Amino acid sequence: MLKNNTKLSVGFLFDDTLDSNDGVAQYVKVLGKWLVDHGHQVTYLVGETKMRSWAGGQVYSMAKNQRVSFNGNRLSIPLPAKRRRIKQVLAENTFDVLHVQVPYSPFMSQKVIKASADNVAIVGTFHVFPAGRLARFGSVFLRVMYAASLQRVTPMLAVSDAASDFAKQSFGLQTKVLPNVVELDRFKDQAPRNNKSPRIVFLGRLVERKGCRQLLSAFKLLHEAMPEVRLVIAGDGPLRPKLERFVQKNKLKDSVEFLGFIDENDKPKILAGADVACFPSLYGESFGIVLIEAMAAGAGVVLGGDNPGYRSILGAQPNLLFNPGDADQLASKLRTMLTNKKLAGKLHDWQQMEVKKYDVNNVGPRIVAVYIQAIAKIRPKGDN
Repeated sequence: MLKNNTKLSVGFLFDDTLDSNDGVAQYVKVLGKWLVDHGHQVTYLVGETKMRSWAGGQVYSMAKNQRVSFNGNRLSIPLPAKRRRIKQVLAENTFDVLHVQVPYSPFMSQKVIKASADNVAIVGTFHVFPAGRLARFGSVFLRVMYAASLQRVTPMLAVSDAASDFAKQSFGLQTKVLPNVVELDRFKDQAPRNNKSPRIVFLGRLVERKGCRQLLSAFKLLHEAMPEVRLVIAGDGPLRPKLERFVQKNKLKDSVEFLGFIDENDKPKILAGADVACFPSLYGESFGIVLIEAMAAGAGVVLGGDNPGYRSILGAQPNLLFNPGDADQLASKLRTMLTNKKLAGKLHDWQQMEVKKYDVNNVGPRIVAVYIQAIAKIRPKGDN
């Protein structure tokens, strides 16, 4: 029987690119770095990606990718990976585990799963909560396409109860919930807030699903009662010109700042400077890594739109959730968090304790234990 201190060779299977720091890519990169730091060998088999290595692990681009819209997101999906390329990469590496991000593509990850040796354990993590009927239909289609390959993925993990429920409903999968991870050490020990004016921070892609337009509508109402409050919008995207026109039209230019694209290294400082970090996502969230990052950075209070993914993080404190479509409710919520110091302090303290369970130093060992159990199930005792 393998022991939990056994050093493993882990291959991450991910159909999208590692060039971004979107939710699933970030899960792969944070977990991969932690595994390397703890002596494991990590390799990345991913879609079209510019980087050749990450945190000491080699990165293989397995296919050409096509940009598409799915589940309210922009992402890239692989065109059919070449069999020769797959055989070459598998020949160059001896994996104990392939950790596939689910849903996966029949054109790349499924091909790798089918080509991998029988003594390679296949572990999956399910990430998706659907944003509408199209996403649900696509998931049904994928279930048919997966056929026997899905049977090799055992066990199946999920990043939240919302993702777990959808995995069962649409794919018939039983999953174990192990949450998304954050590198807590990278976010802590930020300079204390010393804002001259109360500051609200939004960080995310400027797309409709993330709800920045709704936040601006609420901020307009808040501004009438508290003109001293400032709103910082960190991130970029196709909705930015429309948002900037809204700010100009409503004479909020002196109170709203657009920072544009944010480098990963700048995230902790920006989030730590928030008296309120507000994420009014409308739908399609399976988790909410940005909530965890804001909590880890020590933001005053972290608020989230009341969707299943964000509810899985903040649901124990209903005061932290709101209906992003109700501008009056959100404006009132923001005002309360900025003026009721006792309540804000209580919620901040809860968040500082709660975020520890998402630290990769706590989740990482549990995932390694899953790897070892998966290996033990498929290998004779003498091979362990």
